[in-house]
Amino acid sequence: MTPESRSDLLTIAPRVSILLPCRDAKATLNEAVQSLVAQTFPHFEVVAVDDGSTDSTANSLSAWARRDSRVRVFHTEAQGIVAALNTAASAAQGELLARMDADDIAAPDRLEKQVTLLDATDTLAACGTQVRYFPRGVVRDGARRYEDWVNSITTPEDIERDLFVECPLPHPTLLMRRDAFERVGAYCEAGWPEDYDLVLRLWQAGYRLGKVAEPLLAWREGPDRLSRTDPRYSEAAFRCCKVTYLKNRIQGRRVVICGSGPVGKAFALELQKQDHLVAAFLDLDPRKIGQTIHGAPVEEQTRIDEYRDAYFLAAVGSPEARSEIRSYLSKAGLREVEDFCAVA
Repeated sequence: MTPESRSDLLTIAPRVSILLPCRDAKATLNEAVQSLVAQTFPHFEVVAVDDGSTDSTANSLSAWARRDSRVRVFHTEAQGIVAALNTAASAAQGELLARMDADDIAAPDRLEKQVTLLDATDTLAACGTQVRYFPRGVVRDGARRYEDWVNSITTPEDIERDLFVECPLPHPTLLMRRDAFERVGAYCEAGWPEDYDLVLRLWQAGYRLGKVAEPLLAWREGPDRLSRTDPRYSEAAFRCCKVTYLKNRIQGRRVVICGSGPVGKAFALELQKQDHLVAAFLDLDPRKIGQTIHGAPVEEQTRIDEYRDAYFLAAVGSPEARSEIRSYLSKAGLREVEDFCAVA
C-alpha cells in the first residue's frame, strides 16, 4: 500500500476524514471529488482508496492529490469495499469519519451542516442527510419510493422506530464519531450490506443516530450499482441481517407476526433458521384464519391478549397496512420499539 499526498502542506489537522473507496470509477470520480474539495467546511481530508482499479482511476486520484493537499490516496489490490473502507479508516486523521462514494455528488454545505448537528447534539454518534436520486430519467418507482421513505425519517426517534424496515441512513451520507465507529468494530464482512450492519451495530451498542433534514447528497442511480449486482445486497441477505439484530429487541420473548403474507412468511422462516420460533400469526383476512404457516397458527387479530408476553412484528410490505397495524398495536397498549416494531 503506497500513499500519495501533500500532507506536509496541511497546517490544521482535519476534523473530518472522508472515506472514499474507488474501483474503476473514472467516469464519475472527478465530479465526486470536485464536490468534496468545494465544501464550505474547510477542515477535512479525503482518504481515497483505489481498490485495484483497471481503468484510469489511479491517475485521476493522483492528479487530485497533487492539486489539493487535502486529498490523500492509497493504492491496494482489489479486496472489496469492506477492506477498502477499513484501509481508509485506518489512515484517517480526523475525529469524525464521513462516507462518500465515487459516483455521488455532495452539496457544498453537506459537511458544514452535519458537523454542526453533531456539535450541537453530543448524544448523537452519527448522522446522515436526506438524498435525491439522479439522473431522474433512470430512477425507477422502487427507488423513488425508497427516496420518499428515507427522506421522511429524520429524527432519532424516527430512525430507531423504522430501523428494521429499511436502512434509515443512506450510507454515502454518513458522518460518525470515530470513537463510536472503533468501539463497535469498524466495518465487517458478514455476508450482508456492510453499511446497514454498521448502523445496526451502532444502535445495538446504545448510540443515537440523527439526520440533517435537507437533501445534501445527489445519489447516483443506475444498473451497475453494487446494491443492484452483489448478492450481499439481496432481500434475503437484508432479512438475515435484520433478524440477527432483531434478537436484541426480542430478548428471548415469543414472537407474534402481524401479517401472514409474503413478508411475514419470509421473516418467520428466517427466524426459524436462526433458532427462534414464531408463536402465531395474527391476520384480518378470514380466508387465512385457521391455517398453519411454518408450524405456527394463523389467528384472528382480536386474540392479541393471549400473547401479551410476546414481541410483535408488523411484517407487511404496504406502508398503509404497516401504519394500520402500528395503530392497532398501540391502541392495544403495546409500546413501539419496546413491545413491537415494523419490519419489511
